[in-house]
Amino acid sequence: MRFRLTPRETSFYDMFAASADNIVTGSKLLMELLGADPAARAEIAERMRAAEHAGDDATHAIFHQLNSSFITPFDREDIYSLASSLDDIMDFMEEAVDLVVLYQIDELPKGVDMQIEVLSRAAELTAEAMPNLRTMQNLTEYWIEVNRLENQADQIHRKLLAHLFNGKYDAMEVLKLKQIVDVLEEAADAFEHVANTVETIAVKES
Repeated sequence: MRFRLTPRETSFYDMFAASADNIVTGSKLLMELLGADPAARAEIAERMRAAEHAGDDATHAIFHQLNSSFITPFDREDIYSLASSLDDIMDFMEEAVDLVVLYQIDELPKGVDMQIEVLSRAAELTAEAMPNLRTMQNLTEYWIEVNRLENQADQIHRKLLAHLFNGKYDAMEVLKLKQIVDVLEEAADAFEHVANTVETIAVKES
């Protein structure tokens, strides 16, 4: 690791960890949605909306700290990119839950559970990785595994699309369900963006 002669602002580490922990909360709400009665989904969506607002607050706090800090723990553009990508994950998960409620989906197609399981695992890995930014240690396995999960998410997404277009669903239902599975895929992509940013930071700091 590079030797530094200047002190660094360390509150960013805590804020990134808090943001990632909030994503775990969001992933648990997604899992809860899977097993919930349709009548209970609106309440889950409210809790997800609150979590998404908490994520926005965390992101704004990071940006405020970035704008007011003379010295940062790593490059400013990487801090901005990491905070933005973490925020994107919450936005996509909240959007997916909201769409399920707004479209009054009675039953999600088989395969959505696998999408959400991938997101849940990626959330856990991300939350475990954020504290390691302090030392830049034990991060390689994290970004390798998240990239593997994103590849798995791609395969699940393609199979879901094939299932939606097999003629079982009417056209309007296909449009609704496709939007939901597409948003979940975007969440998986956002997890990969976070992992790629962490890798970039680690390489620069090595």
